[in-house]
Formats: sequence, C-alpha cells, structure tokens
Amino acid sequence: MTTMTASSPLRPRQPRRAPALPVLAAVLGLAVMLLAAAPGAWAASRIKDIATFEGVRDNILIGYGLVVGLNGTGDDMDDDPYTRESLIGMLERMGVNTRDDDLSPDNAAAVMVTATLPPFARQGSRIDVTISALGTASNLLGGTLLVTPLLGADGEVYAVAQGQVQVGGFVAEGEAETVTKGVPTNGRIPNAAIVEKEVPFELGDMESVKISLRNPDFTTGRRVSNAINTFLGTELASQLDPGTVLMRVPRDYPGGVVGLLADVEQLRVEPDQLARVVIDEQTGTIVIGENVRIDTVAIAQGNLTIRVTETPQVSQPAPFSTTGQTEVVPRTEIEVDEEEDNQLTVVNPGVTLQDLVNGLNSLGVGPRDMISILQAIKAAGAMQAEIQVM
Repeated sequence: MTTMTASSPLRPRQPRRAPALPVLAAVLGLAVMLLAAAPGAWAASRIKDIATFEGVRDNILIGYGLVVGLNGTGDDMDDDPYTRESLIGMLERMGVNTRDDDLSPDNAAAVMVTATLPPFARQGSRIDVTISALGTASNLLGGTLLVTPLLGADGEVYAVAQGQVQVGGFVAEGEAETVTKGVPTNGRIPNAAIVEKEVPFELGDMESVKISLRNPDFTTGRRVSNAINTFLGTELASQLDPGTVLMRVPRDYPGGVVGLLADVEQLRVEPDQLARVVIDEQTGTIVIGENVRIDTVAIAQGNLTIRVTETPQVSQPAPFSTTGQTEVVPRTEIEVDEEEDNQLTVVNPGVTLQDLVNGLNSLGVGPRDMISILQAIKAAGAMQAEIQVM
C-alpha cells in the first residue's frame, strides 16, 4: 500500500524559513509574563523532596574487620592488643597456630566498617562501605579488607564486605618535615559488600501509607493532604500531626501501592516555613528566612577601636663609661578611633527581608556587627522571628 504525503515528487520541497526576530521576541516576552504571573508554581516542590514514605528507609550496618597489606603503616601490636588478638583468632580459624610466637607485624590494622543498606535491597546486590582505622595505624593506603560481616541493629548479619581500600588522602614525610593531605586513616571500597539477607517488608500489602514531612509544619501537612485528595478526587488523605499525613490506598488503583506512591511523589506542593534567623557565630554566617518581619525600631551602629602599640627602646650608657647600665625603656602608644558618621536609622514596621538587608548594608556593618544588631532587635521585641544560634 502506498502512503500519500503532502509533498509531491514533482514539486521540490521548499526549505523552512527561520522565524522572524519579532516573533521570537514576542514568544520570549509571553514566557516572561507567564513566569511573572505565577511565581508560586515555580516555588513548589515535589512531595518526594519534602517527605518520606513509610517503609521506604535505609538501614545502618556496622562491622569490625582487619586490613592487611599495609606498607609498615599498620597498628602497633604493643599499643593495640585487640589487633593482635584478632590476627591470632583469624589465623587459628585457618589452621595456623601462633599462640607461642611473638606476633608483631606492622602491615595490619583493625578497622571499623560501616555501610548503609538501601531500601528493598535484594540478596546478591552490592553496596559501598566506609573503612575507618581503629588503632594507631597512620595510613590505610594499599590495604585490603578481609572478609567482614556487617550487622544491623538487631545483631543479624545482612552483608559481607571485602576488597581493596581506596584512600583519598596521603602522607609524605622526611626527617625534618611531614605533609598530610586529607585523612589517610579513612577509606572507601565501592561495591565491596554483598547483601546476604533482605529486610522483610511487603509494600504491596499495605492498606494505608504514612507520609512523614522532613520539616514538620501544620500548613505544609495540610497542603500535602489537599494535593493528594485533589489528585485522587476523594478524601483519602488526612493530616495526623504537623509531621505526618495518613493516606489510604484505593483498592482499584492502577499499579497498586507502588503505582500510587509513584504518582503521589510527583505532586507539587509549596512548603511553608517558619520566620527564622540562623546565626553561626564561628564563621559569621547569617541566614534570614523569607517571612522575617521587623516592627518599628531605631538602629545606630558605631565602631570603637583602641590600639595599644608597644615599642620598647634600649637605653645604654655612653661608650667607655664607668657608670650606668643598659636598660630596656618601655614606649607605649595608645590610639583611639571611633566612627562618628553612623547615624540613627529608623526601620519602618513590616519591612521585608530585602528591606532589612538593604538597611543593614546602608549602615556599613559587617557580618559580626550584623549578628549583634539582629540579636539586639530580637531582645527589643521588634523582630517577629526566631533566632537560632549554631
């Protein structure tokens, strides 16, 4: 059967012309107008980014093992007796009797092995592990982790790890200087652990699913439940508390529980946030939330700098003098510098975050002084926000 097309073989197809510049400008202008008209739609987040589902969680694994093959950077057997006992026990299990020998190698190290078992990891799959020196070993570079069982919180073995240790740092030393980069006593082995036991959990048999918010909030929880009910067309989601939303699973939903969660996690919700100011006094970092508001308050900021300079001088007698002695005479210079150009500034009530930042910047204050100003505004009761000092 011959399929007819719009172009005839007797008429050559005309090349497509690029759209005119005015048309492109009009399209771009329309896009900008749409973005400006609906800013909240672009501020919304997916439910999968702000919440977690019941049962979909990681499990922490930990184990104790030995790393061998080090280049003289292992544990000191005299200072770390547990390393020596671990070596003796391992060799005895292999039929080697070392109880009567002076076992003191320097190429072995006791380590702690940690890993994270992802949700629904099946038997035979592989996971990464992290290696951390436990004793006096100085470097794990070039070492090999021997077979190490990894246990869960219930004491059961869920994975077994073994492999070549990869270290990101290094140590280079000589007789007079030592250079260290990173942490050479900490390493990682990709795909080193094989899952031997699965965590029993049947997701498909659940009749209801709890959705836990990463940042509990009444408003955000209600928005999540409303978005789910609007998507399903019925009241199947309800808010239990600020951090939990209970969603009942429809019996005839296509794909069952898995299909429902795959669709629900893509729904977009605009999360709400508290009015909060986070201050890190060690680094001078200030993070101000969008909902922070300031009442009417007057701010004046001035710096007082006092410099004390010590320039001691040596007073000594004239040459060939038989009297007098050499003494150190102190010379102190004190300088006081106070800024006088800073004026009292009035902050109007209900200002936004941008107005607050612009007002503080107009005073010429740095992060350290800004921290003191914010704390003083809060103490005066003019800041409608919570200050969290890290």
